[in-house]
Amino acid sequence: MPEDRRKHCPASGTHLPNGSLLSCLHTMKKNGKQDPTFTYEVIVVDDGSKDQTSKVAFKYCQNYGSDKVRVITLVKNRGKGGAIRMGIFSSRGEKILMADADGATKFPDVEKLEKGLNDLQPWPEQMAIACGSRAHLEKESIAQRSYFRTLLMYGFHFLVWFLCVKGIRDTQCGFKLFTREAASRTFSSLHIERWAFDVELLYIAQFFKIPIAEIAVNWTEIEGSKLVPFWSWLQMGKDLLFIRLRYLTGAWRLEQTKKKN
Repeated sequence: MPEDRRKHCPASGTHLPNGSLLSCLHTMKKNGKQDPTFTYEVIVVDDGSKDQTSKVAFKYCQNYGSDKVRVITLVKNRGKGGAIRMGIFSSRGEKILMADADGATKFPDVEKLEKGLNDLQPWPEQMAIACGSRAHLEKESIAQRSYFRTLLMYGFHFLVWFLCVKGIRDTQCGFKLFTREAASRTFSSLHIERWAFDVELLYIAQFFKIPIAEIAVNWTEIEGSKLVPFWSWLQMGKDLLFIRLRYLTGAWRLEQTKKKN
């Protein structure tokens, strides 16, 4: 029987808390006890950070074994999208989970994503994606934000809808589960390596008509984000225009693969 593996790929350059990786491994071990056929691997990608990410991850690698925990250390920062793509292409499983290193989304919620993924069956060409979503928390977050940040958020959501992705309320949640085929098809076509990579990823998925489920997950605000609100939103807005113009002018192309008889 093919192994059912999942990959945990932390966000690029983000400090890896001990609790985050421990929670991931605890969830995977629990699933393994419930299902003897279940196997997993955890891949930590350190995107050229200057903190203790690799050091912490290597300790887990020593304790759990390199078949369970693997560490990829990039010498130069490639951006979150680039780091996650490296982890995706290094994974060996049938299902691949990407998750941010800060633990903002709780790992037990992977069961919700799995259910959402299974509900999409039958999968065309074995491709499907389940996206974690914080859209249900929007009203609460608005109450805690300034008017300026709320305006930026709505502006970004409008640009995502108008230029790139329809029908997905939260494209940026860093908790997504892919079938192996869906991960291969989307990440192999990805160009953006910075914070807006999620949008291009879902744009590619919708082009190929890959079924996508948006699943509400628990989420906690984590202090220490490196994003500066105004400049990060501005850069992401520029990336959205860049994505749309590149595909519109044919500078970037997506081609449907022909089915074999």
